[in-house]
Amino acid sequence: MNDLSAFAVTRKWPARHPDRLQLYSLPTPNGVKVSIMLEETQLPYEAHRVNFEANDQATPEFRSLNPNGKIPAILDPQGPDGKPLALFESGAILIYLAEKTGRCLPQDPAQRYQALQWLMFQMGGIGPMFGQVGFFHKFAGRDYEDKRPRDRYVSEARRLLGVLDAHLAGRSWLLGEEYSIADIATFPWVRNLVGFYGAGELVEFARFTQVARVLESFVARPAVQRGLTIP
Repeated sequence: MNDLSAFAVTRKWPARHPDRLQLYSLPTPNGVKVSIMLEETQLPYEAHRVNFEANDQATPEFRSLNPNGKIPAILDPQGPDGKPLALFESGAILIYLAEKTGRCLPQDPAQRYQALQWLMFQMGGIGPMFGQVGFFHKFAGRDYEDKRPRDRYVSEARRLLGVLDAHLAGRSWLLGEEYSIADIATFPWVRNLVGFYGAGELVEFARFTQVARVLESFVARPAVQRGLTIP
C-alpha cells in the first residue's frame, strides 16, 4: 500500500486508491489535456474535482501541490525511482506521462523535438490567446465599450489558426501520421474556442478547413471522448 499521507493535498482529497496516479483537475482545455493523456495511455488513475466555485484552488492543501493555484496537477505514487512525484503545469505533465509510458512522444530525437516545439507553440500562443478571446467574447470582457483589446486577441487567434492550418495540410496530425502530446495539448483549445467560447464566427473558423478536419478526428477518438468529461 502506498502512503501518500505526507502530501497535504490528500487531506482535502483523500486517495481511495493510493496506488494509482492522483489527478486534481476540471474539464477545462488545460485540465482535459491530462485526463485525455491518461485515457490514451490507460494508466490507472483517480480523479479529484477542484471546485473553482468553492475556491478550492486557493486552499493550502491545493497550493501545497501547486503554489501557482492552477489546474491540472498530479501526484504519482510511482514516480522516478519508485518515489512519489507531485507535478503541475499541463505541458510538463504531458511530457512526464509520455516518458513514463513511452506513448505519444516519438523516440526519434528529431521527431521528439518537433513534438515539443508544437507543444510549446500551444502553451505560449494558442492557450493564452484563445483564452483572452474567450474572456473578451464570452465573459466579463464583452461589456467593455472599447473593443480594441478584443480585436487584438481575435486577430492573433486568427493568425495562430492560420499557422496551424498551413502546417496541417497533407498531415493527419501535427507530426504527420503520428498522434502525439502536441495534438493532445492543442485541440482541446481549438474545440473550446469554437464550442464553449462560441467564437467560431468571430475568428472566421470556417476558413481553417485543415484545422477543422483534424479537430473532427481528434474528438472522434474514444480516449478523447472519455477524457473530455473527467473529472
